[in-house]
Amino acid sequence: MARAEASHPHEDNHAASPIEKPRQNWLGLGAISFGFFGIQVGFALQNANMSRVFQSLGSSIDDLAALWVAAPLTGLLVQPVVGHLSDRTWLGRFGRRRPYFLAGAVLAALSLVAMPASSGLLMAALLLWTLDASLNVSMEPFRAFVGDMLRKDQHTSGYGVQTAFIGAGAVIGSLFPYLLDHLGIANTAADGALPDTVRISFRIGALLLLGAVLVTVFSTREYSPEEQARFAGTQTTEGPDEAQARLAARPVHSGLRWVAAGAMVALGVARWNLEKEVYLLAALLAAYGLAVMGAIMLARKGISASLLTGIVGDFAGMPALMKRLAVVQFFSWSALFIMWIHTTPVVAAVHFGARDPASAAYQAAGNWVGVLFSVYNGVAALAALLLLPPLSRRFGAVRTHALCLTLGALGFGGFLMVHDPDWLVACEIGIGIAWASILAMPYAILASSLPQHKLGIYMGLFNVFVVLPQLLVATIMGTIMKAFFPGSPIWTMAFAAASLLIAALAALRVGADSR
Repeated sequence: MARAEASHPHEDNHAASPIEKPRQNWLGLGAISFGFFGIQVGFALQNANMSRVFQSLGSSIDDLAALWVAAPLTGLLVQPVVGHLSDRTWLGRFGRRRPYFLAGAVLAALSLVAMPASSGLLMAALLLWTLDASLNVSMEPFRAFVGDMLRKDQHTSGYGVQTAFIGAGAVIGSLFPYLLDHLGIANTAADGALPDTVRISFRIGALLLLGAVLVTVFSTREYSPEEQARFAGTQTTEGPDEAQARLAARPVHSGLRWVAAGAMVALGVARWNLEKEVYLLAALLAAYGLAVMGAIMLARKGISASLLTGIVGDFAGMPALMKRLAVVQFFSWSALFIMWIHTTPVVAAVHFGARDPASAAYQAAGNWVGVLFSVYNGVAALAALLLLPPLSRRFGAVRTHALCLTLGALGFGGFLMVHDPDWLVACEIGIGIAWASILAMPYAILASSLPQHKLGIYMGLFNVFVVLPQLLVATIMGTIMKAFFPGSPIWTMAFAAASLLIAALAALRVGADSR
């Protein structure tokens, strides 16, 4: 049990004296985050294979971004809700975060099993939505779980271990089709069908996902709300009445500017004949404006315990550090989503000379992308344990993060210069170092700065700045490519490189260093 070495604060006779959380050994750190190994197997199978699935079922390359919209939209809606609910959940021996781990894992495993049976694009898109929703239900509480269980001086190590499991899971998930192909499993299929390498990979992934999450569920015991209240540094910094008062003080019409922004985007789509998927961005802006107005009216009536007032109020009251880190996240994840959507068609067209998804060369390119993705994830796993801690101690978390993002930008730039697909492995090293930092450093900084009683909701809201760039990429990148680079998907990697460079510059402006 990850809590085996913990002391029992409720036995202390001096109840008013805060104490520090007990240190976790490496076994405890591993138990806390092992479930993320399975979750990332699911994400890796999704990221490395869904474009291949969609194209195998008849989608054109220009439609890929639109089909991917479901994934980030799901995260945008699910993570703040799960974070808000998990902060307020306590089911005795079942805990606060673990019920969400388990429920999400079961649903995600079922989606992975069903995905290879997709009979058309609509079914595949719906299963991508259910898979991503379920993975997000499991993933969001894991971010807060590290902050719940660890003292501040172990946050970097805790998120480093979590990143190592993420990298290991992604390596395994990404390599499945490639390995199965080399074991003699069929890697091609008739038009409109998926090869056996993909089908079997998804089923194995479902077993690993569920098994890994069960390890964390049964090997950890969470601190109760009473225990958390005793630990040093976890006292609340703002009561619910203060949050409600701040929200109630805002004018109701302040949400109209978001509604107006959504209307302007919709008019722009109609005026310039942009991709219809951009209407989704317009709808999200307008919906947020309406949510703001509704939350303000509820707060003015004294209704502070609702889901709407809680999420909107906390979003409006984000700490300044979190806002600065949000800018870094926005541009970091723009680059990542470009990579996940476009690497397969880029490598197939540029490095394998294949544009027909039914061809053996295209399927070979798809397998090689799985290898490339396993490389950057493997590098991330090693960098999280061996590179980030010493760099962070030497240069601080913020400068370390900026350096790693710059190395990632160089990796994306290499795609435009390298023609031999084998040498793309070198590009993935820089991308892997950036990926390790993106998964660890912002969360370590936040977990040491946020109030304990709002750790779940703030981690969920931080995900908004992971999801928004993905939605923009999914809705706008197709328009940009059609207008300026038709038939040349390689230039998407230039956009990814520029985005990471902007993120690196923004990181230097964060201005607060927790390590």
